[in-house]
Amino acid sequence: MSATTLALAASPPRVRSRTAYRVLLALAGSWLVAGLAQLELKLPFTPVPVTGQTLGVLLVGASLGAGLGAVSMALYLGQGALGLPFFSGGEGGASFLALSAVTGGYLWGFVLSAAAVGWLARRGWDRSLRSSIGAMFLGEVVLYLAAIPWLMQALDLPLGTALELGLAPFVVGDTLKLLIAAGLLPVGWRLAKKR
Repeated sequence: MSATTLALAASPPRVRSRTAYRVLLALAGSWLVAGLAQLELKLPFTPVPVTGQTLGVLLVGASLGAGLGAVSMALYLGQGALGLPFFSGGEGGASFLALSAVTGGYLWGFVLSAAAVGWLARRGWDRSLRSSIGAMFLGEVVLYLAAIPWLMQALDLPLGTALELGLAPFVVGDTLKLLIAAGLLPVGWRLAKKR
């Protein structure tokens, strides 16, 4: 079970390898993030809203693994780009993924973050609380490594200002989200092993 993902370990053995089942898992992950995107709080001092998306991204990456997690987030972006109300506040459209979009780096960063967390999860980092916290933290770092330079470019900001607007307001919330995700994964593995 150590070389698999939580989603596959928890699934019935007869469906694990079926392509249709994996597609359904990837779609379900994209829908989870879309649902959590609707939990939005706009702050007056930053153009980037607080959302539940990163919680979903971390859970999807860890549960599905690097490849399927990244595919799930790509499906999320694709569905949102097609105009479905999948982005924060029920928004959608390809303009959210453009270089000029303030939150575009976060959205593209979801793919990278899910892949990073999934890669670590496939190596067992999602089995204990301590290592799971490490995996989720590294996933957040990957996300912001994409988001902050994108924000700098979109708004023509220096690094310090981009960090004030695009990272500092989210540290507490993202810490809570990564702790929730990190706590859920070891519990999920214990339940999967009992099956």
